[in-house]
Amino acid sequence: MIYMKTLLLLILSICCFVITSSAQAEAEDETATKTILEKDRLFWTGYNACDAARMNELIADDVEFYHDKGGITLGKSALADSLEKNLCGDPNFRTRREAAAGTVKVYLLKNSNALYGAIVSGDHYFFNSRGGKPEKRDGLAKFANLWILKDGAWKMARILSYDHRPAPYENKRAAKVLTEEELRRFGGQYVGNQSGDARVTAEKGVLILTNGNSRFVLYPETNERFFVKERDLTFEFVSENGEVARLIIRENGEIVEEAKIRK
Repeated sequence: MIYMKTLLLLILSICCFVITSSAQAEAEDETATKTILEKDRLFWTGYNACDAARMNELIADDVEFYHDKGGITLGKSALADSLEKNLCGDPNFRTRREAAAGTVKVYLLKNSNALYGAIVSGDHYFFNSRGGKPEKRDGLAKFANLWILKDGAWKMARILSYDHRPAPYENKRAAKVLTEEELRRFGGQYVGNQSGDARVTAEKGVLILTNGNSRFVLYPETNERFFVKERDLTFEFVSENGEVARLIIRENGEIVEEAKIRK
């Protein structure tokens, strides 16, 4: 009986030790993950502010940067020089990086349970602005960055930026409701210098614009301005003497066509 009690106590002690060790390891991993995410945030804050000094503090001397469009950059000095020239070299151009929500993941790297590094990966967007104009979300890419813990300091040692492509358009406009009578007043044949002839018809709460083989569904944003959901394209009908006379088409806020209604 005494032997059984002793054995039971020993088993309970082992279980408690395992549970305690597991909980401690999870807490340490959580702390490490928060630390590396903060370091990552500081690096990209420096990137967005063109703060070379802040970025350099977090880059390893033997850093390697692999870019699927710009090639390979080796060494801290070369990378810092590239960032200063390409990122901040043109005062009329600014770029901002933003991680795509829900994509960033951290993978801790260990050797015999001793933490030595981490991989931070995910997707990120790039917003560009030229000549002081409002920024536009231009690009989307994947990234995977290797952070190394050495002498108590985290440094970004390997950087991979790849699968660069145009960012998908995200429509933020809301459609309003216009009556069939209100929509029909915009119908007609329009002619533009670049697009040629286009026909506008009303159909089930929207306008349909047909130009050659292209067909656009126009949703009303205001009583005179319409939009498509697939790209940043707006269509503004301008009236003169109470009747629709012109159609102004804008892409990314810039006028790309002005068509007159054909009587």
